[in-house]
Order: sequence, then C-alpha cells, then structure tokens
Amino acid sequence: MIVVAGEALIDLVVTADGQRAVPGGSPANVALTLARLDQPVRLLARLGTDEYGRQLAAHLSANRVDLDWAVRAAEPTSVAVATLNASGQASYEFRLAGTADWQWTPRELPDLAGSAATALHTGSLALALPPGAQVLEDLLAREHRRDGLTVSIDLNLRPSIVTDRTAEQARVRRQVPLANLVKASDEDLAWLYPDRSVGDVLAEWREAGVSCAVVTRGGEGAWLLAPNGSLHEQPGVRTTVVDTVGAGDSFTGGLLAALADLDALGDRPADRLAAVTEQQWGTVLRQAATVAALTCARQGADPPRRAEVQPLLNPTP
Repeated sequence: MIVVAGEALIDLVVTADGQRAVPGGSPANVALTLARLDQPVRLLARLGTDEYGRQLAAHLSANRVDLDWAVRAAEPTSVAVATLNASGQASYEFRLAGTADWQWTPRELPDLAGSAATALHTGSLALALPPGAQVLEDLLAREHRRDGLTVSIDLNLRPSIVTDRTAEQARVRRQVPLANLVKASDEDLAWLYPDRSVGDVLAEWREAGVSCAVVTRGGEGAWLLAPNGSLHEQPGVRTTVVDTVGAGDSFTGGLLAALADLDALGDRPADRLAAVTEQQWGTVLRQAATVAALTCARQGADPPRRAEVQPLLNPTP
C-alpha cells in the first residue's frame, strides 16, 4: 500500500466557456492516479465536512482511494481557481485562509510502522504551509530514520502563495534529505535557484542522500538521476493538449506505480531503488510520461486507467 499525505481541494476551473468545480489538490491527484493504475493507495488528508469536502470524499472513494486515515475536519475546503489560457496552460489563484488542509496535529497521524505501507509520498503546499507543514515534516523525518518504507517528495512549488524564495530554499534544503525519491519540475528549480543549473541541483541532492531525483520538463519530457549516478532522459510523449491541470501529479503517480510493479518500494528503500536496472528506469520514465500525456489530453485532473496505459507501453505488433 502506498500512503499519500497532503491536500485534497477543489479546482475551480475557469475557461472562456465558464467555470466548473472539480476535485483536485496535488497529493489527492497522485492518489487518484495510483488508484486508477490499480495500486492500493490510502490518502492521509484533512477533508472538510462542507459540500466541497463531501464532493471530494465521494470522488476519491468512487475511484478506490482508501480514506480510512482521512480526517473529517471542521474547517472549510480549500479552493484553487485554475484559469486556462488558449493553449490549455493553467495559472492558479488559491483560497486557503483557515481551510482544512493545513491544520494537522500530531495526534491525527497514524503509526505507519504497524501498517502495510511500502511508500509515503507528499509534497506541494502540504509541506510548505504552517502549521501542518511541520507536522508532516516530522512524519517524514521519523519514517526516514526508520528506513521501513520509501519516502517520496514532489516539490511542486507555488511561488504565487509562498513568495519568500530564501525561506523556500531553506525549507527544501531541510526536507529533501528526508526523502529517497525527489521530483521537481524545471519551473520549480528555475524559480527556486535562478542562478544554478539543474545538474548542479541534482548533484547536491544526491550528495544529501537522495537515491533518485526526477525533473519534469513539460512537453520536453523528463530527466531522471538514478542511484548509480546515470542520467536518463525521456522525451515528451506526443498528445493533443486540452489542459495541463494535474499533469505533473499524474506523472508522479505513474512513476510510483511503475516502481511498485518492480517491487522497488518498501523497506531498505535505498537498496531497492539501487536494484532497479538501467532498462527498468527507462520503462519507469516511459510509463510516467505516458500517464501525464494522457491526462493532458482531457479536461482537468482526470488521469488514465491501467487498461488505457498498457497498450501504449506494450503495443501489439
């Protein structure tokens, strides 16, 4: 079972044709992708009891995301207003003050040591906004010390919300060493480190103990730095872009699902990731990029199911 921790919110998607409220939130999107790829997944989230919160819970449950550890919170549901331009690219405005996602307390977190969890994934605003960010960071630190599962982080920075670059650099520098697998976009790194190359950042993360680092590059594909120091490049998968909402999250879900299929998630995570072969890393990246491309071809964070992905990875001669 993969555990995903973090926000589950409503994306209010605005287009020239009007607006629609759809379930979203980076960690929730990752959990949804994993479930659709037939991976057992449990979401550790704080869900409001308002109408939006009920909509989120119903959507996630209908897609076989386990909500046994979800907290039913008294605070309202967070809302992200996603405005799409003519090419389908999304820009975001967030309504987060006093909402449910950021109010974690230590007593709300389960004991992962006594569970069947093979991985813990989190990131985005859940690791950035107080007071809950510190609670989740403490959870990452405990699990990293325990070495009983794979810890995964997606930076997914939001400079329009967390604007202090220096503070974000310090946070990322503190949190990255708590993970075995770290993903970021090239846009994340360009904002966070405007004067540094991607290669320099990846080398720093490897020195900090990260086994595997991935940088997504939008339509240009992705890079992956493997545990042995080899760099893998995945070209972008051609698709007709409807919008990019949830594309990065579905990439992350596709990546984690592929690693789970290889039994590369679990205890002694560094050893498991080191055992992935060069050929297998190529397969992992292809699956992640394909899942993201299929998501871009439809409205909103609507990742594909395994039956849609497999024929593209293993085409019939």
